[in-house]
Amino acid sequence: MKFKMVHENYNVSDLQASLDFYEKALGLTEVRRKEKESFTIVYIGNKESDFELELTWLKDHPQKYDLGECEFHLAFRTDDYEAAHKLHEEMGCICYENPDMGIYFIQDPDGYWLEVVPTR
Repeated sequence: MKFKMVHENYNVSDLQASLDFYEKALGLTEVRRKEKESFTIVYIGNKESDFELELTWLKDHPQKYDLGECEFHLAFRTDDYEAAHKLHEEMGCICYENPDMGIYFIQDPDGYWLEVVPTR
């Protein structure tokens, strides 16, 4: 039996702010959307992978989510680590750097951590 990962879900408090952040910071754009009376789900991705990030906005939950100690994250590999770091530095979204490991983390508008690693 084989299993293929297809998406990860993040609940967001401001859907448009999240869509804007993910497009600018990581080049992820809307793939498809499901809208209901009480929620909107937007799947975002890019041509580099068929894995998608599912952003869920709940109408009756406008406040940010409690993410605990943020001990989970998604990782993104980039071929141009220096340019990515410069962009994220300009955006002010770098929340942690580990130069010894050659990685850093950015934080989205809701506080989710995203690891950025160079192609090795």
